[in-house]
Amino acid sequence: MRSDCRSGASRDAVIAIAEAPTAAGVVAAPLPAAPAPSNRPTVQPGKARVPTPVIVAPMSAHTPAIAPADSTDAALDALAARIGETARRNHHMLVTAESCTGGWIAKTLTDIAGSSAWFECGLVAYSYEAKQALLSVRPQTLEQHGAVSRETVIEMVSGALANTGATLAVAVTGIAGPGGGTEDKPVGTVWVAWKRRGGYPRAEAFHFDGDREAVRRQTVAAALQGLETLAS
Repeated sequence: MRSDCRSGASRDAVIAIAEAPTAAGVVAAPLPAAPAPSNRPTVQPGKARVPTPVIVAPMSAHTPAIAPADSTDAALDALAARIGETARRNHHMLVTAESCTGGWIAKTLTDIAGSSAWFECGLVAYSYEAKQALLSVRPQTLEQHGAVSRETVIEMVSGALANTGATLAVAVTGIAGPGGGTEDKPVGTVWVAWKRRGGYPRAEAFHFDGDREAVRRQTVAAALQGLETLAS
């Protein structure tokens, strides 16, 4: 049995940008201008439109992912209260799919009185087997990409909606430390995804500094901040 949450206020999310070198003495010809992207998906005649993941790039390496003040208990409580009010007003039901936070997001939301009006359920899936059984994450995804990955968190958030009656979902998977990190995925690496029923998933990678408590707390804050936007 394997888990992604192997035991680590805020290192910035990092965007990796690859640049192709040019040969010495050769001036590259300018590429033709690409057509302006369209917000409307291309659908071939006779084929149904299938939603595909929309991956949002992490924030700039020079911008703090989560301000320390935004992850205090008071800040999390205030954020959860705003989410609850917005969800209630817009007739949403929420579901959380958590790995490294172990139910902390669900706990923060259900600390709000009256949360039964807008909170459906919380699913904690630590092991590979639990992610498959509770969230319909494919074994191939876990084997090829690992539990802490864009692919896995997208399947987690999609499975949370598919297996419940909720209309909004958030999913988190990460390495909270102090052990379990690798060169590619150091301690503090966290993927968060959000999805509205019938919509496209959005996923974002974060890299948090601090001990296990700090990483988990910042993950909760990031998850709730995205959920507040989704609920609006």
